[in-house]
Amino acid sequence: MSTDGADESSWELDPEDESGAVIAAVGRQLKMWREAAGLDRSKFGEHMGYGANLIYKIERGARIPRPEFLDKADEVLGAGGKIAVMKEDIERARYPKKVRDLAKLESQAVEIGSYDNVVVTGLLQTEEYTRALYGVRRPAFSEDQVERLVMARVARKAVLHQQPPPLLTVVQEETVLRRPIGGRMVLRRQLEHLLDVGSMRHVEIQVMPMAVEEHAGLAGSLKVMRLKDGTTVGHNEVQLVSRLITEPKEVQILDMRYGMIRAQALTPRESLTFIEKVLGET
Repeated sequence: MSTDGADESSWELDPEDESGAVIAAVGRQLKMWREAAGLDRSKFGEHMGYGANLIYKIERGARIPRPEFLDKADEVLGAGGKIAVMKEDIERARYPKKVRDLAKLESQAVEIGSYDNVVVTGLLQTEEYTRALYGVRRPAFSEDQVERLVMARVARKAVLHQQPPPLLTVVQEETVLRRPIGGRMVLRRQLEHLLDVGSMRHVEIQVMPMAVEEHAGLAGSLKVMRLKDGTTVGHNEVQLVSRLITEPKEVQILDMRYGMIRAQALTPRESLTFIEKVLGET
C-alpha cells in the first residue's frame, strides 16, 4: 500500500530528518517566550492543556508542535501572532520524511508513470478513499496519525495543478477498481473521480484487465519519474520499505517493465469506458 496525535508517539521527529534544525529553532523561541512570561513548564502546560514533559520535548526540538499548539501558545503567551506565524516554518515537517521526499521528486518531474496492483495510485485517490485505506491498516493507527497521513497525501496531489503539470500515466489493475475499500459508496465516488481526472489532458489512466495472460508487472507496483534535469529515477513502496531507485541499470529495468505494462493494458480511451462499466456495476 503506497505513500506517506492522541498518542504522543505521533509527535515524534525522525532523528535523520533534515528539518530538525527548524523544529529546534521553533522550540527555542517557545522557551524564550515562556520564560519571558514568567511561567515554568508545569504552569505553562496547565494553561495549554498539555503535560510538562511534552512542553520540555517541544522546547528542545524533540517533538513537532502541531499548528493548534502554536496557536494556543501564541494566545497564552500574548505573542500577538509572533508564535502562530511559525506554523509556516514547520508545515512541511508535519508530514513523514519519506512523504516529503517523494512529493519533492514529483514536483520536479516532467513525467510520472505509476503501476499499482493493490490500491488506487496515491495521486488519484479521493480523500475519503485515502482515509479508508489508513483506517484499515494493521496494526491500527491512532486517529491523529490517520489525519496526519491523509493530509500528507492530499498535499502531494497539488502537483497535478502546478504549472506546467507533469504528464501522469497510471496503470491500475482491474481488481483495484472492484475492491470496495471503505464501502460501496466510497468506491463509487473514487471511480467517478478517476473518470474526472482521466479527462484531464495531462493524465492518462489505463486498466490492466484480469483476463490478460502476459503481464510484465507481476513483481509488484512501481513508479518511474523523469525529472526536469533529464535524469530518471524509480520508486517502490512495499510493506515497511519505501525505496528510491537511482542506480541506472535498475532504473532501466523498471522503465522497460513499465513500458511493457502499458502496452499490455487497455488504451486510455478503452480504460475510461471500462471504468464507466465497473461504476455501473458497483
